Amino acid sequence: MAEAASQHLSLPSRLLELCALLGAPRDSLRGLEQVAQKKGVKHLSALDPEVLSIFVPPFISKGDSQMAGANCGTLGKTRRRSFRKKRERPRPEQWKGLSGPSRVPEPEDVTIPGGVDLLALPQLCFPGGVCVATEPKEDRVHFLVLTDVCGNRTYGVVAQYYRPLHEADGLVLINIDHGSITYSKSTNDNVDIPDVPLLAAQTFIQRVQSLQLHHELHAAHLLSSTDLNEAQAHRRAWQQKLNCQIQQTTLQLLVSIFRDVKNHLNYEHRVFNSEEFLKTRAAGDHQFYKQVLDTYMFHSFLKARLNRRMDAFAQMDLDTQSEEDRINGTLVSPRRPTVEKIASRKSSHLQVTHRRMVVSMPNLQDIAMPELAPRNSSLRLTDTAGCAGSSAVLNVTPKSPYTFKIPEIHFPLVSECVQAYYADFVTLLSKAMDFLAPDNSLLLARYFYLRGLVHLMQGQLLSALLDFQNLYKTDIRIFPADLVKRTVESMSAPERAQAERAPELMRLISEILDKPHEASKLDDHVKNFKLPKEYMQLDDFMKRVQESGIVKDASTIQRLFEALTVGQQKQIDPETFKDFYNCWKETEAEAQEVSLPWLVMEHLDKNECVYKLSSSIRTNLGVGKIAMTQKRLFLLTEGRPGYVEISTFRNIEEVRSTSTAFLLRRIPALKIKVASKKEVFEANLKTECDLWHLMVKEMWAGKKLADDHKDPQYVQQALTHVLLMDAVVGTLQSPGAIYAASKLSYFDKMRKEVPMALPKTTVETLKHKINPSAGETFPQAVDALLYTPGHLDPAEKVEDARPKLWCALSDGKVTVFDASSWTIHQHSFKVGTAKVNCMVMADQNQVWVGSEDSVIYIINVHSMSCNKQLTDHCSSVTDLIVQDGQRVPSEVYSCSMDGTVLAWNVSTLQVTSRFQLSSGGLTSIRLHGGCLWCCTGNSIMVMTTNGFLCQELKIEEHFKDISTSFLAFQLLPEQEQLWAACAGRSEVYIWRLKDLAQPPQRVSLKDCSEIICMIRVKKQVWVGSRGLWQGTPRGKIYVIDAERKTVEKELVAHTDTVRTLCSAEDRYVLSGSGREEGKIAIWKGE
Repeated sequence: MAEAASQHLSLPSRLLELCALLGAPRDSLRGLEQVAQKKGVKHLSALDPEVLSIFVPPFISKGDSQMAGANCGTLGKTRRRSFRKKRERPRPEQWKGLSGPSRVPEPEDVTIPGGVDLLALPQLCFPGGVCVATEPKEDRVHFLVLTDVCGNRTYGVVAQYYRPLHEADGLVLINIDHGSITYSKSTNDNVDIPDVPLLAAQTFIQRVQSLQLHHELHAAHLLSSTDLNEAQAHRRAWQQKLNCQIQQTTLQLLVSIFRDVKNHLNYEHRVFNSEEFLKTRAAGDHQFYKQVLDTYMFHSFLKARLNRRMDAFAQMDLDTQSEEDRINGTLVSPRRPTVEKIASRKSSHLQVTHRRMVVSMPNLQDIAMPELAPRNSSLRLTDTAGCAGSSAVLNVTPKSPYTFKIPEIHFPLVSECVQAYYADFVTLLSKAMDFLAPDNSLLLARYFYLRGLVHLMQGQLLSALLDFQNLYKTDIRIFPADLVKRTVESMSAPERAQAERAPELMRLISEILDKPHEASKLDDHVKNFKLPKEYMQLDDFMKRVQESGIVKDASTIQRLFEALTVGQQKQIDPETFKDFYNCWKETEAEAQEVSLPWLVMEHLDKNECVYKLSSSIRTNLGVGKIAMTQKRLFLLTEGRPGYVEISTFRNIEEVRSTSTAFLLRRIPALKIKVASKKEVFEANLKTECDLWHLMVKEMWAGKKLADDHKDPQYVQQALTHVLLMDAVVGTLQSPGAIYAASKLSYFDKMRKEVPMALPKTTVETLKHKINPSAGETFPQAVDALLYTPGHLDPAEKVEDARPKLWCALSDGKVTVFDASSWTIHQHSFKVGTAKVNCMVMADQNQVWVGSEDSVIYIINVHSMSCNKQLTDHCSSVTDLIVQDGQRVPSEVYSCSMDGTVLAWNVSTLQVTSRFQLSSGGLTSIRLHGGCLWCCTGNSIMVMTTNGFLCQELKIEEHFKDISTSFLAFQLLPEQEQLWAACAGRSEVYIWRLKDLAQPPQRVSLKDCSEIICMIRVKKQVWVGSRGLWQGTPRGKIYVIDAERKTVEKELVAHTDTVRTLCSAEDRYVLSGSGREEGKIAIWKGE
C-alpha cells in the first residue's frame, strides 16, 4: 500500500522551469514576536503572503555554462549557482550613523516562463494565509496539478515549513576598521548607546595600542626574503598571531566587564542578584550595565555561568584570576577588602578614581578621562612600558588552522554524480583521519561528525551512528543528540536489530530511546533575586537567605532562624527579613569603605580584613575604635591615627563583660586577659559591650578549634557567626536582641560542652584540614581522592605545573585543590550525576574518572573540562589502575561490577583487550607480576591480562563458620604479602603470595566497627574505618607496620566515616570523610 501510494503521489519526469520562495512580508513580521509573548495571546491572525524571490533555469552562471558545454564529455567542473529575481527592490533599513549611500545588491534579470502567473501563486501556496504559531510545527508538502481549458497540465510541489522569528531591532554593529557604530532603529524607541565601563575600556585601548597591526612595520627589522612562498608563509603566521591576539584582547575585555557577575549568583536556586551587582559598579557605568542586563544575550551568559560551563570566558577568568580571588574561593565567610587591596587602592590613581565614582558619586563630567598616548608612527616597535601588568596582551600561541578540501560535484542534478560525490567525500575523510596523530582528538571529532552526516545522506544509518558514537571518545560537546534520536527512530526493524547487535551501539540506543527520562538535561531557568512578600517558615526562609547570597550553609541558617524568632511564632515576616537584609548589606557596604592609614597596614598581614569597627570609645590604651580582623583585635587610635595591638585571638586567655564606675554611674565594659601581658585590656563599650562580648568569645573559640583541629575553616565559620550576630542585633533593636544573637554563638557553646583537644598522636601526625564542601548548602561525602604530582612543562602555565588534589564529591562533583597551598584551583565541575568510585592519572594531560553510571569520564587537566567519555562498560566502574612506576603509562585497566575487565590504549582510547569474570561483583583490581589480581565478594582471583585464571583465594575456605565477603585488599610485593579486609570484621588478614592456601595472619583493630578502605604507604598499611573514640562514633585511621604487623598509630580527626585514602608521593596521606563532615585531612607519612 505504501508503494502504491508513493507511485500515485509521484510526479512525472518533467523539466524544472521555476522555483519560487513565498512568505510573509518582512514589514508584517516586525513586532510580531513581542505580541506572541504577551500573556493570554494564543491565536495570532494570518499574514498575507507574497513572492519573495524566484529561481529559474539555468542554475549555473553563463561562464560556467560555457565551461560545462566544453567539457560535457568529461564531467566538467561546474559549480551550482542560484539567481534570484526579487519582486521589488527591498527598502533599506533605517540605520543611524551610516556614511555614504547604502548599497543594495542588484537582482539579476531573468525571464519568467510563459504562462506562470506570479500573482496567483500566493493564494495557491497559502490558501488561508501565512500561519503564525506560538509553538513549532512539522513541515508539510502538497502537490498541485493545474489544467487549463485546453487540457494542458502544469505540475507543482509546495513545501511549507516553519521557521523561528528573529527581530533585528536594537542590533548594534561596530565597524572596527573605521571605528563607526551603527544600529537598527525601531520606529518607537530612541536608541541610546552607552559607553563601555571606563576602566575596562582604558585597559582594552592600551592593549590594542601595543598590537603590531601593520605587517610592514612588524617585518621592517627582519631580513627580506627572495622566496615568495617563504614571504607568504611569514605573512600568514603574522596574521594568525595578530588575529589570536585580537581575540584574546577582546575576551579579556569581556572578562573584565563581567567577571564579578559570579559573585552575585546562587547556583543551587539559580538566582542572580542584579541590584547588588549594580551597586558594586561605578556610577558612570550604570547605564551600560542596565541595558546589557536586560538583553537575551546576557541571559544566555547567566545560564552558562549557572551551568558552570567551561567555555572560553570561564577559561580566561580562571587563567587571569588573582591569588586573592583564588583564596577567597575557599572561604565561607563574607568577603571584605584585604589589607593588600586597600593598599593598592591608595597607591593607584586610576583605582582611586574608580573608588570615588563608587563612593561619593560626583558629577561624572568633572572626572576627565586621561588622554592616551598617540600611536607610534615611527619604524620602531611601540613602547608598551606603560601597558605592563594587567594591560599587557596575553602571549598566546595561535593554533594552526586545518584545511580539508571537499570533493567537487560535477552535475548536482544527476543522482549518480551526487552518490559519487558522497562516496568521494567519505573516502577523503577516512584518509584524512588515518593520517591524524592520536592526540589530535578535536580535529578527529570534526571528521567523525562530517562523515556521519555524509553517511546519513547516503542512507547508511548504521555507519552514521558508529561515527556519532565515536564523538564520545573525541569531543562529546558536538554530539548531535536530537539528530541521533531521529535517526534511530527512523530505522526499520531489521536495521534496528542489526544496530542493537553491535556492542558499541547497544548502549547508545538504550540511552536515547529506552531511558529518555534518565537523560540529564541542564536546568536553564534564571531568576532575579526579590525580597519576600509573605511569611516564611524555616524551609522558605532558608531558600530566601541562600538566594540572597548572605549564607549558604543550612545549619547556620537554621541557627539564624532561631535567633530571629526568639519569643514568637516560628515564622518570619517580610518586614523582618527586609530589615535583616538591609542591615547586612549596609554593614557590607561600610566595610568596603574602610580606609586604613599606612602606619596601621604595616602591622597587619596582607590577607587580613577588617570585619567590625566599634564606635569611638575610651580604653586603658587610649581613645579610639576597636577593630576586629580574622586574626586579631587592635585599637585604631584617634587624633593622630595609630595602631595599638590588643591581642591575637590565639593569645586570649579570658573575656569578661563587666562595668566600670564613671562619676555616679556604671558603664558597661569589656575586659580581655591576654597571655604574656600583665595588664588586662579594658574598654568602655557602653551599649555595644554585650555584642562585642559575644563576638570576641566566638572568635576566640573558633581560633581555638582551628588550632586544635588544624582546620582554618573554623575561623571563617566563626566570622560568619559574628557578622550574623551583628545583623540580628541591628535588625531587632530590642532588649532581647543580645539573647537572640547568642543563638549564633555556636563555637563558644561547643568549647564549653565538648572537649576540644584531639589525642596527642593525632595532633602530631595531622598537618592540615581542608573543606571541599565550602560554599555548599550541606557537607558532601568525599567519595574518591587523587593526588597528581607537579611537573615542569614550558608550554604550561605556572598554575598547571603545581601538584593538585582531585576530590570527588557526591553526585559526580569534582573539586581541584592546589596541593602546594591547599587552596581551591578549580571550583567543582560535573562528571555525570552518579557517585564517583575511582580516579587515576592516565598521563600528564588526562585524569580518568570511573563512575557508578558505568562511564569513564576523561578530564583535560589544562582546560579543566570533561569532553570525552568511554562507554564500553555496562555496569558501575569500580576501579582504574596503571602500571606502577610508569611516569607516562601507555595502558589503563578498568573493571566494573559485572566482572568486566578492559585494557585501554591511552593514546587512541581504544580497548586493546577484555575479559569477563564469571562470578561478577568485581570491586577492585591490582597489577602485579604481569597478572591482574581481581577482588570479588567471594574470592580474589589472579588472572593473566588475557583472562586466564592462574590461582584463586576463596573466602569460604578460610571463613567456614561465618558469612562474610572481601571488601578491600592491598599487595605488598617487597614482603610478598596480600592484605585484605572483610565485611563485618574488625581485623586485617595477611596471606603469603607464594602460598594462598595457608591460613592468614590477623591484625586486630581496637574499637573498630567497620573497615572501609586500605592503602600501602612505604612499609606501612593505612586502614580507614568507622570506630569509637571516647564512646562516640568517629572516623578512625589505623597505621599498621607491615613488617612487625602491629598497629603503630590510631588517628582520630574525622567526625564521620573515613571513606577514602590516597598517598601524596609517600610523603603525605590524605583521608576523606562521609557526608556528616565532608572534610579532607592531610597526614604526615612516616
